Amino acid sequence: MIAPEKLLNHFLRVRRFSAAAIAIAMLFLCSLPSRAQTVSPFSSASPLFREVTDEAGRTIKVPQPVRRIVSLAPSLTETVYALGLQDLLVGDTDYCDYPADAQKKTKVGGGINPSLEEIAALRPDLVLVAKGFNRLETVHALEELGISSYASDPRTIEQIIPSAKKLADILGAPGAGNLLAEDMHRRLAELQQRVGALPPKKVLFVVWTQPLITAGKNTFIADALRHAGAKNIVDSEQDWPQVNLEEVARQQPDYLVFAPGHSDTTPREIGELASLPGWQLLDAVANHRYALVSDAVNRPAPRIVGAIEELARQLHPEAFMEKPEGAKEKIETEPAVPKPPLLSQLHLRQCDAETNS
Repeated sequence: MIAPEKLLNHFLRVRRFSAAAIAIAMLFLCSLPSRAQTVSPFSSASPLFREVTDEAGRTIKVPQPVRRIVSLAPSLTETVYALGLQDLLVGDTDYCDYPADAQKKTKVGGGINPSLEEIAALRPDLVLVAKGFNRLETVHALEELGISSYASDPRTIEQIIPSAKKLADILGAPGAGNLLAEDMHRRLAELQQRVGALPPKKVLFVVWTQPLITAGKNTFIADALRHAGAKNIVDSEQDWPQVNLEEVARQQPDYLVFAPGHSDTTPREIGELASLPGWQLLDAVANHRYALVSDAVNRPAPRIVGAIEELARQLHPEAFMEKPEGAKEKIETEPAVPKPPLLSQLHLRQCDAETNS
């Protein structure tokens, strides 16, 4: 770098120079000491922001680095834990119950009507919301308080993966997002190799028994069924359509699929469905063909891959039977009929909208 004295001498040696040139040189030289004193390019009094577009299409400013976050959806809480970023989580909702450690976080109420006072008291850098689950009014109220919020909106299993990656990047941990995405892609690919070529099982995903409600074809639950080698017999555009048992009996599903948090607790045993009007018409009830999947299937979070694997093993046990070493003949594929489990063991409870995200 040219020394200030030499730079001034250079200007003075020029034959044709103007007063303006000298003035510019002097201004430059005068500015050097102040620049030298400003070593850090950023002031601690002026926090940095990163401008990003969330999955709701909003352009938002995220404080950098993100040190404190509040989650207003169980699925987002699970994603934060799956990324190993739980130390950033300072608060979540009453319905954020997985993993168990999430229940120890400061609660800010429900996802529909969270306490803005509780959220503000936690001084979050960022609040995580789920489009279609949290209300737009909550987002606007956070904006008025000067609190940034980021919305996620995965609609399919494939969209859950990039959604988690993007969240990891925004939270300053892109490596964790890449590792999680690789693991999910690998497990789904392995599952596809096992059940992809098999005829899909016809199933009825039971959200509620009286009245009978199931999942529509555009829900992420229907997508999870497809990945598990199944197809819901109800092909409805509605997310949660009510169906007629006579129509179900006409199509005769191979299995009835239940999940905690998405089913009621009316009968003590699944086998007692046969005593309810109309259910005895179903071969799946008569033959006790029930598939039980964890409540992870209810939430668009990374844990849903495990629920898909769990369901696939029940619907296609032959695809998971390892061939004995040295055996050349085709292995036996007919599974034993399991004993109907107690509904009380499933802890099935009334479908609550706040447990679906």
